[in-house]
Amino acid sequence: MQGITLADIQQAHRAMYDVVHHTPLDKSTTFSSMAGYEVYLKLENLQKTGSFKIRGAYNKIHSLNSEEKLKGVIAASAGNHAQGVAYAARMANIKATIVMPEAAPLAKIMATRGYGAEVVLNGMVYDDAFQRAKELEKEQGQTFIQAFNDYQVIAGQGTIGLEILEELDNVSAIVVPVGGGGLIAGIALAVKQLAPHVKIYGVQAQGAPAMYMSKQAHTRKTTPDAMTFADGIAVKVPGDLTFDIIDKYVDDIVVVDDEAIASTILMMLERAKLMVEGAGAVGLAAILNHKIPGSGKVVNIVSGGNVDVNFISRIIERGLVKAGRRIKISTFINDRPGVLQQLLTVIADTRANVIHVSHNRVEQNVPIGQAVVEVSLETRDVLHTEQILTNLRQYGYNARMI
Repeated sequence: MQGITLADIQQAHRAMYDVVHHTPLDKSTTFSSMAGYEVYLKLENLQKTGSFKIRGAYNKIHSLNSEEKLKGVIAASAGNHAQGVAYAARMANIKATIVMPEAAPLAKIMATRGYGAEVVLNGMVYDDAFQRAKELEKEQGQTFIQAFNDYQVIAGQGTIGLEILEELDNVSAIVVPVGGGGLIAGIALAVKQLAPHVKIYGVQAQGAPAMYMSKQAHTRKTTPDAMTFADGIAVKVPGDLTFDIIDKYVDDIVVVDDEAIASTILMMLERAKLMVEGAGAVGLAAILNHKIPGSGKVVNIVSGGNVDVNFISRIIERGLVKAGRRIKISTFINDRPGVLQQLLTVIADTRANVIHVSHNRVEQNVPIGQAVVEVSLETRDVLHTEQILTNLRQYGYNARMI
């Protein structure tokens, strides 16, 4: 395929009509209020395999000839493309080999194997896995399915743009996560052909800003590292095919740091009841941190929800601490019966919830006849924490945060 046109994206949309979900496009009252304009969420985290990647993978594999299908396919992926390729290959009844970074979330590795693919782990980021996959491609003769730098993959991802314009009138902007650029390239090409007034904004993680740098310079740039927990967009080398489309059609690309991404994951879980991965949260993180100029109706692509539950638990814990809703305090008490109960009674009167208590009388810095008590508490917010400390000090406890 030489180049890509709107017709290619429309053909891809017809080809996958009965295969992929037409995912919901939901207006969020909460996030609209916080952003200052109407925010709609395109929920590709509810897509088959848990992300938008099935679209491009299916469109590519659907286009293979019989000889190529007989040899099977190979791909490199941090996880979501892996599952998309594995699922599409299983539907086509062909062999799939997927090379994934060793740091890929266990949930994504297990899901890829669950779809019947052979998984090979290599390196720490996508680019390392890509190099190994290219070596295996030569050795085994399988067809390489690019994660983003392929016109048929780009066309498949662009079907999201068609769905948005079909469903929502008067869209003013679309916000898209960016790693290698396949998703935003497809959406931008489709949308700018049909509705050129619609702004297309990309969002990258601050620790993996290759496409952001490329857009600013109008020439491809690479980074020596891709340091972000948003593994789905941790790409050091942007695609040349995707960059050409992005440079032409995308209005701007911004970056957000991992702290903002983590806070947004927690907010989406708590406020919208949506489980999303780091890459799926970057767009809303940019919106809520007012990095996206907007008015009217702004659509944010929630690109995926394949996140390890252990990682989510760390995000939740970290977010609660940052918001002042999970604290640990320390104080000295007299080492006598009933004194610990008195301390806990003062805390209970503030309506804080005790999670854990540590009572130690033998530490080197603890005076004889006293004990140091550390109490982990669940609180409402920072003001509640201040109230707890004030109450304890009023009762004579020299309480401090740790």
